[in-house]
Amino acid sequence: MKVCVLGCGLRTPLLLHGLLHSELEIDEIALYDLDSQRSGLMAAMAVGIAEGPRTRVVAMPGAEEAIQDSHFVISSIRVGNMKTRAADERLALECGFAGQETTGPAGCAMALRTIPVAIEYARIVERRAPSAWIVNFTNPAGTITQAISTHTGARVIGICDTPAELFFQIARVLDEPLDQVRCGYFGLNHLGWVRSVQVREKEVIGRLLSDDGMLRALYPSHLFEGTLMRSLGAIPTEYLFFYYNQSLARENQLRAGVTRGEELQTLNHRIWTELAVSVQSGDIPAAVEAYKRYLNRRNASYMKLEGERGSAFHGPDPSWDPFEGATGYHRIAVDAIRALMGSEAQPLVLNVSNQGSIEELSSEDVIEVPCLVDRSGPRPSKIGSLPEAVRGLVASVKYYERLTIEAAVEKRWDKAVFALTVNPIVGSWDAARQFMEGLERRDQEHFSAFRSRDILHSAAA
Repeated sequence: MKVCVLGCGLRTPLLLHGLLHSELEIDEIALYDLDSQRSGLMAAMAVGIAEGPRTRVVAMPGAEEAIQDSHFVISSIRVGNMKTRAADERLALECGFAGQETTGPAGCAMALRTIPVAIEYARIVERRAPSAWIVNFTNPAGTITQAISTHTGARVIGICDTPAELFFQIARVLDEPLDQVRCGYFGLNHLGWVRSVQVREKEVIGRLLSDDGMLRALYPSHLFEGTLMRSLGAIPTEYLFFYYNQSLARENQLRAGVTRGEELQTLNHRIWTELAVSVQSGDIPAAVEAYKRYLNRRNASYMKLEGERGSAFHGPDPSWDPFEGATGYHRIAVDAIRALMGSEAQPLVLNVSNQGSIEELSSEDVIEVPCLVDRSGPRPSKIGSLPEAVRGLVASVKYYERLTIEAAVEKRWDKAVFALTVNPIVGSWDAARQFMEGLERRDQEHFSAFRSRDILHSAAA
């Protein structure tokens, strides 16, 4: 079996560990990145990550060659790299919003920049590996998965470790084995809720919702008041902090004087340099250990900047081996591939076409729900009608996603501005236009083609 990885960022070693230490019979992992130095570094590090030589890990010079005859294509691209994320988040702050790469204005910028590239890669998959599954990591995962599904014939699922991490934390807080806890989950990517928690078939979500201490312990920092969650009657994933507490997120970023993207840009520059030095000197074990320290520091700071006051980086546990974590992208990727190869259906939360699962959305809309997955593909569970407390939010975010895809594909300036206007975090034409104009000034490479004053002013003409 051949697996292709598109995009060799700093999650790639973790992903390689998951693939190389699984029972999957992988003959070759082909790595491709626009920056050939990065794919070369990742291929070299695989020697220190693998248990044995059974899988060939090779950096490819082109996407077509990397994708050719693959059984699975894992998409993990970042158009513009971390520098662009930092710039997007800073611009969002300047325009009055928290800077976050998958929600709000910065999330829209990331989607607009990424959608055309993701579609082009999917078309290569159609030509070079027509029976392959695209396993989409690329953020914003739900939007990108829907763009690929709508505009190509490639087989695609989207994956994210956010739901699995929340399930793990719920089991931990309840002091129960994970396999004895069943969470009823529904929503969109980075917009999901748990509305049922069963332990050995006994409903216990009421116990969780009544205990503020248990609720706080579910998250890396204090994100939600217990009163809010009891009003919802559900437990939100952490990214809903940017919807329910947008002003606090921005206030904390302003107080810290930095966005998450800016902090990661500094941290990432250091680790890329350290990895390059270790690999060039032939000390692969040192590169792997440096990477583990990096992951521990990055993971320890997750959601701390936005949810707390002050610097995000503090308190990593240097003894923790992040490769052995119970959750993470490497776990969900292996689980998805294993399920898609199997004859016995496995339960997984995935981003897939709705197919009637959520009554308020169209069949083609990509949602994030539990699915039964086997070699025939994913089958989403029946969610039914959305709870009234979240129905409007889900509908408006999905409408925003559809408009964003259309704007990116058609290069329509007016649709891009309107998409941001209907985004519930923004909700203002003036603010949306201000952000898009700033985006064009700062990133002409990707957004100059969107400029069309005739379209923008056609209604007034």
